[in-house]
Formats: sequence, structure tokens, C-alpha cells
Amino acid sequence: MIILGIDPGYAIVGYGVIDYDGTRFSVLEYGAISTDAKTDFSKRLLEIHLEIEKLIKKYNPAALAVEELFFNTNAKTALKVGHGRGVVMLAGALNQIEVFEYTPLQVKQAVCGYGRADKNQVQQMIKVILKLDEIPRPDDTADALAVAVCHAHSHGFTDYRTRSGRKAMGV
Repeated sequence: MIILGIDPGYAIVGYGVIDYDGTRFSVLEYGAISTDAKTDFSKRLLEIHLEIEKLIKKYNPAALAVEELFFNTNAKTALKVGHGRGVVMLAGALNQIEVFEYTPLQVKQAVCGYGRADKNQVQQMIKVILKLDEIPRPDDTADALAVAVCHAHSHGFTDYRTRSGRKAMGV
């Protein structure tokens, strides 16, 4: 099952594409979509959407896993990140890919076995789980891979009959 994991944002959107067969992971691609702060906000959102569309067309993922927002200070930033998250989710919906949302607590629990793990612990575990030579950079990229791994662990290996998310064998 190919999973596209996303750490949403508007300045930097981390992404990670993994293939999970129920026993092992293969990393297909990871990186970050960066937008220029001098560019009009609506054009930044369009750029994010178009880049996510390219990844979807290239890998045809069975699932899109997106981290839920967690902000406790700046409401303006939270709103802008929410817009970025929205265009990512829209890309999934437009391509009939089932979208799954995970809280930071769920991601940490799935990757580290501890919901209060710090960022470094998550990054180290992603390096180990995915057998990477180094921690993916920027941090948003490691976070996106962690969201994809969380989805794999949460849903296990499921053979999808269609891209709309109907699962085979009544699972």
C-alpha cells in the first residue's frame, strides 16, 4: 500500500511517500514543498496544491495521511496552516484518495510507542524504522514520514479494491 504522508503548512509542507506491505517499509520519496514569503498567499496555496497533485499522479497512493493542527499560541498562523492543510486534503479528495487525519499524539504513539516523545525521538525512530542513513531534513519531512508510518501502523496492510477507499475482503 502506497501512503502519502503530509506535515501541513504554507511556508514549508513536508511530504513522505512510503510503500508498506504489512511487514516492511520502502521509502519512495520524501522532501518539502517551500513557498516564498514574498509571494501572494493564494499563489502559495496554489503552488502547494499543484505540487501535491504531482506527487499523487506520480505515485497513485492508496491513502493520504495528514497531521492535524496543534497550535496553542498564534491564531493567525494556525489559520494560514489550516488553509495549507485544506489544499492538501482537497488534492486527495479531487483524486478520490481517502484522507486520514492523525493528531501529533497519535503519530508519536505509533512511531515511538510514547505519545509524549520529543521531536528528536520521533526523527531517530523514523530513521530506524525506514532504514535511512540519516534523519530526513528539514524537520517537516521527517514529520511527514512519521504521519505515513502512523497510518501504516493504524490501518495495517489493507488491499484496496478502489482508490475511493473501499477495502477488500470486508476489512
